[in-house]
Amino acid sequence: MSEARGSVESRLAELGLTLPEVAAPLASYVPAVLSGSYVYTAGQLPMVDGRLPVTGKVGAEVTPEEARELARVCALNALAAVKSVAGDLDRIARVVKVVGFVASAPDFTGQPGVVNGASELLGEVLGDRGVHARSAVGVAVLPIDAPVEVEIQVELAD
Repeated sequence: MSEARGSVESRLAELGLTLPEVAAPLASYVPAVLSGSYVYTAGQLPMVDGRLPVTGKVGAEVTPEEARELARVCALNALAAVKSVAGDLDRIARVVKVVGFVASAPDFTGQPGVVNGASELLGEVLGDRGVHARSAVGVAVLPIDAPVEVEIQVELAD
């Protein structure tokens, strides 16, 4: 991966992506917390314009390919949450960790491939700063029947 040049938001625009508004929390939490030089996001669902475009279990109602695209949306939403507390995405020194949860049919074992959607988006947008440690976990169900949920931890410069 090459290092992203220019501002992160310029890179998003080059990729044809727009940073969304921060998704409103579904319960008693905040979308992101700044602690020292780290930002921890809450789990981000693949919300688009305030709604889930697809619901259900991956490997049943949702294809792995659809879920991979939804994981990209989750990562984009996570970047919006980071910006809400960091002020500027150019402050990201690196993505430290990504955790992806995949609502899975009982026989579905492709969670890493689904969460690759989030990892690849972070790499496309942030270059080497987007390389991270990661967990991809299959779960029985996610809030509001979302197929995938992603949280990220980033280190900020300065």
